[in-house]
Amino acid sequence: MRDSQDQNIRSVFEEGFCARDIAQSLPSFDAETPLNRAATIMQETGCSIVGVRTSGVVSGFIQAESLNGNCCGDAQLPFAPGQLVSGALPLAQLVPRLNEHPCCFVVAWEQVCGYVRREDVQKPPGRMWLFGMVTLIESRFGRLIETHCTEEEWKACMSPGRIQKAETLCAERSRSGQHVQLIDCLQFADKAQIVAHVERLRKMTRFDSKKQIETIGRKLEKLRNNLAHSQDIIIGDWQTIVTLAENVTSILDGPPAQREQGSIA
Repeated sequence: MRDSQDQNIRSVFEEGFCARDIAQSLPSFDAETPLNRAATIMQETGCSIVGVRTSGVVSGFIQAESLNGNCCGDAQLPFAPGQLVSGALPLAQLVPRLNEHPCCFVVAWEQVCGYVRREDVQKPPGRMWLFGMVTLIESRFGRLIETHCTEEEWKACMSPGRIQKAETLCAERSRSGQHVQLIDCLQFADKAQIVAHVERLRKMTRFDSKKQIETIGRKLEKLRNNLAHSQDIIIGDWQTIVTLAENVTSILDGPPAQREQGSIA
């Protein structure tokens, strides 16, 4: 049963969220279309990227910020290597592509028919995917602490103020009928701090130093909070998102026998 559950989780995060889930359709113009006409339509529709058709097939694209020339063909930009993706490409593989290119183009039936930008990762499917991975990492930190530390030991890693806040939250949840332990009321950054300071816990992660764990803990907590409150996650959290995408497999696998520097959890 456990193996089946693990496989289901892996399938969801590695394959369940794809480029087509966050992509949008790509309007296009013939290469001979006057550029000023295309620019007017782009402005009216709020579209910043459109395709350019040559002999009826989309062969390139133009961007609102680079409309130079008389016709669409004059302003056409070629598709770069790696910029064309399948609609079935998992988000874990799409995000690193978007780190190289601000925009990728979706191909279906051998035709370019859509596009996806970094900003599109903020759509509900992208947010659910990211929130799930952050939750997995936080849960793993919590299990490490609960399994390998006494309450007195992990409390020694925290300030009295942070402990008091956790105790207050625990009491509030208990009054509302929730069955929780004090460790369940710690913040993500608290858990990361404990794992960072207890050496035997740190050795069970993929990190080599206290600073690495504390830094990633703060970044993941910030991303999680922005996801939970529907805030922008591209401007300040993009590199954290890229790191998560690049480490999906290690996140799902759990702590390895030998640590790999730079990976998460």
